[in-house]
Amino acid sequence: MTETVTFGRVIPILRMFNLAKADEFYLEYLGFKVDWDHRFDDEAPLYRQISRGDLVLHLSEHHGDGSPGVRLRVMMRGVDAFHKELISKKYRYMRPGLEKTPWKTLETGVIDPFGNSIRFCEPIDHSAAQ
Repeated sequence: MTETVTFGRVIPILRMFNLAKADEFYLEYLGFKVDWDHRFDDEAPLYRQISRGDLVLHLSEHHGDGSPGVRLRVMMRGVDAFHKELISKKYRYMRPGLEKTPWKTLETGVIDPFGNSIRFCEPIDHSAAQ
């Protein structure tokens, strides 16, 4: 009998350096919620899981977890509506655009306060999605 190989979702670990800035960006601006927080003790760095729908990210204050400047591409549906939502919040540090790419996606992107870049991408031809 041959065992079938399957893969689950990828959960990126992004480095953060300031919890208040992370909360302002990920929770207030992007609309994520905190699923859980973990610290080994009160003086230890924070490790946190956040999510919005099926998108799960880990944020870490731990040295060596993630490296500032990471680039993520998130495949999704509803990029136009998500873009309108972001623009309506009038976030002081970001006014993302909306772009139709030569590779047939509609995209918007943000850069978090720690230099990590997230592109939200929707195939224009939905039959090619994910």
